[in-house]
Amino acid sequence: MFAPAATFIILAIGMVASGIKILKEYERGVIFRLGRLVDSRGPGIVYVIPFIEKMQTVELRTVTMDIPPQDVITRDNVSVKVSAVLYFRVIDPNRAVVEVVDYLFATSQLAQTTLRSTCGQAELDELLAERDKINTHLQEILDTQTDPWGIKVVSVEVKHIDLPQEMQRAMARQAEAERERRAKVINAEGEFQAAQKLADASAVIGQHPMALQLRFLQTLTEVASENNSTTIFPLPIDLITPFLKEPTKS
Repeated sequence: MFAPAATFIILAIGMVASGIKILKEYERGVIFRLGRLVDSRGPGIVYVIPFIEKMQTVELRTVTMDIPPQDVITRDNVSVKVSAVLYFRVIDPNRAVVEVVDYLFATSQLAQTTLRSTCGQAELDELLAERDKINTHLQEILDTQTDPWGIKVVSVEVKHIDLPQEMQRAMARQAEAERERRAKVINAEGEFQAAQKLADASAVIGQHPMALQLRFLQTLTEVASENNSTTIFPLPIDLITPFLKEPTKS
């Protein structure tokens, strides 16, 4: 006689206990009561009324999403493949569940299309040399477009740019030509500076004739220190000039 009552009590207790949920620190439960959004609950122990309320769990941790390589044609008509990585997190669980069907899939598709369009507006040199600028621009666009979904885009980083083999060879030739140009410029600058110093030295010697004699004595000292048996004495041109002139006829 008491068996049906005991069974009912056990079922009632089990039904009540089934509504007890435990959410972790980084989880929130979005509650729907008879199809209407109530509010998010958690973390810790939360209670969901059986058959009346339903809960959908949303994580608040930062999500790392890999953006697969995208075929991009840059503004200067170069075909490349660009891949990136996206970091974002949910800041409003209610909007992340209500405003979009699958916020992970939607964010992934939006990131792919934004990566193609943004990289297509830049030239190849900008894409290679100004990654920080490209990353910031991508982050601003994605953050603005995902804000209605309750998602905060933390960062976007361009990971890899795959260039065609022909373009790699052309860039290698360009880099080699640039290095040769710099070497020639540096050599020419060295020659110019050396000539300038020689001109300055000649101007000083011209103003002070004794400086040439001192320089000659210094050269003799350097030659003698090398254990050289040959000693060079310069002969002034003024001494042999009269002998080079043709004798005048009397």
